[in-house]
Amino acid sequence: MYWTLELASKLEDAPWPAAKDELIDYAIRSGAPLEVIENLQEIEDEEEIYESIEDIWPDYPSKDDFFFNEDEY
Repeated sequence: MYWTLELASKLEDAPWPAAKDELIDYAIRSGAPLEVIENLQEIEDEEEIYESIEDIWPDYPSKDDFFFNEDEY
């Protein structure tokens, strides 16, 4: 399983919190790349509820990780 920023961003609008099967269903319906679906299928814990993409990919950058000041624009 590998995640990139581009792949993980396909799940930003997923219906969080969600279980593995719900995320796979969302990825299929939203037309996410096959790699996203494969990564989700490789998740081992079937019963866990994920609160956000950070629960799946802890290295996913948050808005705080970018040096972008929204007030300037």
